Amino acid sequence: MTKQSPSQTVGPYFAYSLTPEDYGRKGIASNRLAGLAQSDCIRIEGRVFDGVGDAVNDAMVEIWQANGAGRYAHPVDGRDDLPLTDGFTGFGRAMTDTNGWFWFETLKPGRVPGPGNQLQAPHIGIIVFSRGMQAHVFTRLYFSDEPSNSEDPVLESIDAKRRPTLIAELSDGVYRFDIHLQGDHETVFFDA
Repeated sequence: MTKQSPSQTVGPYFAYSLTPEDYGRKGIASNRLAGLAQSDCIRIEGRVFDGVGDAVNDAMVEIWQANGAGRYAHPVDGRDDLPLTDGFTGFGRAMTDTNGWFWFETLKPGRVPGPGNQLQAPHIGIIVFSRGMQAHVFTRLYFSDEPSNSEDPVLESIDAKRRPTLIAELSDGVYRFDIHLQGDHETVFFDA
């Protein structure tokens, strides 16, 4: 009879493979999803914190999102009436720095259909990988300046006291979104 394999954590990472730009190599994704020449480019900045409030200096943050028209650059999204954005994949990846910071330059997404084909508020899906975690976690980023947040079926299903953990606050042209993996300010995480 074979024995069960020991459990593993999802980190540490080999940055030169997963986020190789700092090593002079091209990766499959980066934290720049949209060209800077695009007038509708936005910047998202945040930090990842552990359960005691310390910055996590080696987390990997991935995002997946629709373009400004609300269409995903994926073959399963067959809504051909909505345009695709040249050069925009909707997938990005960033490592946190020594102070736990990450950032993305991207497009603000449009609304996409959700449960019951009801339109969701613009949002970005986020996956966080970090040392010490048995599995990666899933969350969402919503935008503080979006009036359609109150109509989003997923956001509305979250306890009102916890919703702010999913809202990126706009300040001086930058959306700030911190991720707390545990503790009093823990970000809402979803099952995949």
